[in-house]
Amino acid sequence: MSEKEAKKEIMRRSHEINATMHVGKEGLKESVFEELNIQLKAHRIVKIKVLPSSESETKDIADALSKATNSVIVDTRGSVVILTDKRTWDSLSQKKF
Repeated sequence: MSEKEAKKEIMRRSHEINATMHVGKEGLKESVFEELNIQLKAHRIVKIKVLPSSESETKDIADALSKATNSVIVDTRGSVVILTDKRTWDSLSQKKF
């Protein structure tokens, strides 16, 4: 499976889940990174909603979250960020049929 197909598969799976984290006016704190790590280990795919009160752009927040948690940005659309752990991304993108 190519990276494009892996992205499609993760996007398909993410439609079934609601945003489990919100980033607002307080921005990115250590507690946000810790919670994201916990959720990535438990669910492997996490949907994050960036609230309008946030002072940063969605793309910048996604980059910071990805670097801090060693995860992969699957997609950013509007104010929603979808992240997955590297293990899931690697296994889907290297899968062969």
